[in-house]
Amino acid sequence: MKKYGLIGEKLGHSFSPQIHEMLYGYDYRLYEVPRNGLPDFLKNTGLSGFNVTIPYKQDVIPFCGTLAPNAEEIGSVNTVIRESDGSLSGYNTDYFGFEYMLKKSGFSVSGKKVLVLGSGGASKTVVAVLKNHGASPVVIISRNGEDNYENISRHFDAEAIVNTTPVGMYPDTGRAPVNLKDFKCCRLVLDLIYNPHRTEFLLEAEDLGIPAYNGLTMLVAQAKKAGDLFTSSNLDEDIIEKTAALISAQTRNIALIGMPGSGKTTVGRKISEITGREFADLDEEIEKALGRTIPEVIAEEGVPYFRAAETRILREISKKSGMVIATGGGVVTIPENRRLLKQNSFTVLIERPLSELESDGRPLSQSKGVETLYKERKQLYLDWSDFKVNNTAPESTAKEIIETISKL
Repeated sequence: MKKYGLIGEKLGHSFSPQIHEMLYGYDYRLYEVPRNGLPDFLKNTGLSGFNVTIPYKQDVIPFCGTLAPNAEEIGSVNTVIRESDGSLSGYNTDYFGFEYMLKKSGFSVSGKKVLVLGSGGASKTVVAVLKNHGASPVVIISRNGEDNYENISRHFDAEAIVNTTPVGMYPDTGRAPVNLKDFKCCRLVLDLIYNPHRTEFLLEAEDLGIPAYNGLTMLVAQAKKAGDLFTSSNLDEDIIEKTAALISAQTRNIALIGMPGSGKTTVGRKISEITGREFADLDEEIEKALGRTIPEVIAEEGVPYFRAAETRILREISKKSGMVIATGGGVVTIPENRRLLKQNSFTVLIERPLSELESDGRPLSQSKGVETLYKERKQLYLDWSDFKVNNTAPESTAKEIIETISKL
């Protein structure tokens, strides 16, 4: 049986195996290869074909006996096939992927100034697509080039920005390559990163009302094109959107918010049982980390200390993929937490009649009263959530959440 895969230096963020499984069903695995081990891997690998990601899209070129015209012209290879004589042939399917992503945005770059952040292999492909679609000028921003982050102010008039760097990628989330507020003319943001679902760069774009897209569609489109080459096939392009939607639904977290005692933990465990997703209860994780119960922490250290610990632990949990996360009732009182959840989660509000909410073991519910807490937090719950459900019974509520997400 033929085997395929993805090679790169660090691949913990990759969704490629799931995508290729959905598209073609062949054996496709991840291969983390250290830089000094690349020559030996390319020479001795038994893979019939493989994709290439950071930082090897240019490094593999000398090992390829032949290059497809666009790969040679661009100087970047992300798909390699081992021929019957053992030689390697290099292709660039990223071109198709980014072109598909650009078309999907509906934004015409013709005659527009476009900024490309980064100068690696992915950047070369992006620049080629942009120029072929009439973008002018296309400015590459690198750390040490003529146009760099120190003099980027002379390009604040850019009308579109494409990030090809790994800044903001899992696990080092929460960072953006530039301050988008400086670009007053910007009307489109594309980020080739797909994990997390929304990088800090994309969240900034959303805050400013700028259309913004992550790299998942590009990833699926290039995988479709690579799979076509691996199997000498030609799948219909309609499968790209369907596959991207499925991958998004599977890999984004399901974060549950709502009043203390609304049943977030019970519903979350049910979702985990039904779907096989990993479950995390934020309050339980805080207690493990601090070695005390939450009532003890609040009594001994105060609410601000507890909230700071809650945000710190949420920051680590929320960057993961495919989780079910039951949050504490007061998570919405800290603005930063919204961004942490929004980067990678469907956020679901669990509602329950106030008369049914238990306050035992819940210091704030006891001190302030359930009705007062609800009045303070009601609008925050609504603003933070993608949708809400009434918790009539945990299992039926869990199934309703799963079904709703499958349709988003």
